[in-house]
Amino acid sequence: MAATAEILREHGVQVTAQRIAVLQAVTARPHVTADVVAEMARGEIGAISKQSVYDALSALVDAGILRRIEPAGSAARYETRVGDNHHHLVCRGCGAVVDVDCAVGAAPCLTAADAAGYSVDEAEVTFWGRCPDCTTSAAV
Repeated sequence: MAATAEILREHGVQVTAQRIAVLQAVTARPHVTADVVAEMARGEIGAISKQSVYDALSALVDAGILRRIEPAGSAARYETRVGDNHHHLVCRGCGAVVDVDCAVGAAPCLTAADAAGYSVDEAEVTFWGRCPDCTTSAAV
């Protein structure tokens, strides 16, 4: 808990029991939804409103401690892996999300065909498919 409080302080975020519980929940389960964060936080500190969870998540995203991703057709998810421009694999079967490092190939992942004058600093790529468990169960 002390380490979590220190992370908040380092980012200029006021330390509260709610923010500590929310950050610990996301740290324990990357790519988690706000509903799951709320359940986990309640298990740690007892009562916490859904609005308090959303407020804490927003503050942590704004401070750069968390990253919010929104795969199509899914609730927003949160993770602690920030600042490295990684991407995600999403399972069409069960909705599992895993990290994948920056895309490789003919064009670097930060090079847009036409940046339209923008100064591009991040690329969001979502790969879709079936996880090993869903692939195996579909083959049976």
